[in-house]
Amino acid sequence: MALDGVVDEHFLMRYRTLLDEEAAAFDELEHAYEDGDRGRFVVDLETWQDAIGRKLAYLRRKGLEPQAVPALG
Repeated sequence: MALDGVVDEHFLMRYRTLLDEEAAAFDELEHAYEDGDRGRFVVDLETWQDAIGRKLAYLRRKGLEPQAVPALG
């Protein structure tokens, strides 16, 4: 797949923002898990899933379809 015109500085800046949002949401999810806070965990899980969904939607809008990576071993 040719990525000319798809991956440029604007694309990378937006993708980095989406990755940062996903990482922050995962950090909150991890803290809720470690604290044993079930209520917060459920909310943080939904927030993390939403962040992943926004990232995947962005990639798809740009014509990129993430592929599964086969497990090693």
